[in-house]
Amino acid sequence: MRFLSDWASHMLKWILTLVVAIFVLGIVAPHLARFIRFGQLPGDVAFRFRGRNYVFPFASTLLFSLILWLVSRLI
Repeated sequence: MRFLSDWASHMLKWILTLVVAIFVLGIVAPHLARFIRFGQLPGDVAFRFRGRNYVFPFASTLLFSLILWLVSRLI
């Protein structure tokens, strides 16, 4: 008798993969931000309100989504 069904084991693998990916990105992203200028592309919105800086990286998000989509199509 199996402890988990097939769909549950696949779901567990995806959840574990997402947790590891988020963990790694959380560590690596601040260091990469210095080199790739995330949030400073044309189309990214940045403003200061009540002493705090707010950045909405619309263009950067689209660019990285396109790159990740292309990589996933190649794999």
